[in-house]
Amino acid sequence: MVALLLAAWILSIANRLDRLHVRTDAAWAALDAALARRAVVTRALLDPELSSAASRAESASRADRETAENELSGLLGAVDRSSLAPALAYELADAEERVVLARRVHNDAVRDTLLQRRRRVARWLRLSGTAPQPSYFEIAEPTSPADAVMLTPRPSARVVLTDASGRVLLFQGFDPARPQESFWFTVGGGVEDGEDLRDAAVREAFEETGVQLAPDALTGPVWRRRAVFSFDGQTFDAEEWFFYASVDGVSVDTSGFNDVEETSISAYRWWSAEELEATEDTVYPVQLAELLPALGSGWDGNVRTVR
Repeated sequence: MVALLLAAWILSIANRLDRLHVRTDAAWAALDAALARRAVVTRALLDPELSSAASRAESASRADRETAENELSGLLGAVDRSSLAPALAYELADAEERVVLARRVHNDAVRDTLLQRRRRVARWLRLSGTAPQPSYFEIAEPTSPADAVMLTPRPSARVVLTDASGRVLLFQGFDPARPQESFWFTVGGGVEDGEDLRDAAVREAFEETGVQLAPDALTGPVWRRRAVFSFDGQTFDAEEWFFYASVDGVSVDTSGFNDVEETSISAYRWWSAEELEATEDTVYPVQLAELLPALGSGWDGNVRTVR
């Protein structure tokens, strides 16, 4: 009887996972359709620059889609809606609103699926099967068309800090507006006014980990990442520059956290590339597991764009 009940419980989890993956696929299809409709309406504006941006967004790969769609959003935010024919202005506003709604539905589906996939029984018994891990679609959500360009620029300096075994130090945090959605990220933060990128990386590493790095101990910047994200109700246009540094025998000290970090960072740990490859958790940059092993073998001097 116990075995039957256990089997029924496991089967119910597997069925729920299957339904969640179907829901996520359907949500992505709806979001893709909403983005495609926005592109069609954009081309109806008969502006060469807008039409070109719409075409780039439509043809972009999934990895580059967020950047392309955000570029299109920025250009649409600069359009004078009063100069458009009323019917066309309405179509554009409706298309943009449908993108916002579809994106929210998609990300809600992704959140629910990831939460279910991360349950111990789902991971231990591999109940997700061969279904790929879904990912959030991060694009700016203007409250009105005019707000599409009202993004807060945020240059930041980050450090891919590894130990003697090649494991990288990551923090786990969350957006206070969405505390149920946690993610892992590298050491680092915003660059202060007039501050050099390398100096900012050294400062952030010391404040967040207690590790005092010499500026010449940093390699890079090795990577550059552009992303639009929301945090505590504010939307940022982030340009992240990643340096690389290796340390040995470090005890992490987070006493230098500021108030925001104290409330939004819940954990830290050292990750191997294999652990990053296998985890169901959300990690930024997304390509960290793929690119981490190459850092220890030397830098070729080129700044690589990552996502």
